Amino acid sequence: MAPPTPLAIATQAVNRLVKEESYYHKEQASQEKRIKKLEEDIESNSPDLDTNAEYILKQEKTALEETKAVFEPLRQRISDAVDKLEEQIAISESDGTGPEEELKKAKEALETGQKAVEKAEQS
Repeated sequence: MAPPTPLAIATQAVNRLVKEESYYHKEQASQEKRIKKLEEDIESNSPDLDTNAEYILKQEKTALEETKAVFEPLRQRISDAVDKLEEQIAISESDGTGPEEELKKAKEALETGQKAVEKAEQS
């Protein structure tokens, strides 16, 4: 089996990073939901409340902050990967090398990566 081309590697990197970002967004939403429920339980003095609920709440908030801290470096890595993919696409198009299918996948990944970068810049 032939080793992957630089274009394929750059494509996979962009796809992986965009997917990773979506997982972190899901994790953040889940953490926020748990924090909200815990805060509501503490306020209402819920009978099924754990005796160390305040500590658990503090831990959940810390975990949420750690998750939020991941986004900025991850967005930079996505931006860098998108730039590298653009270079690889340009090289492949100018050389006329590489399978057309691979180039098509690269362009799709590039579009997805660019959308992720634009979305990050807006928020």
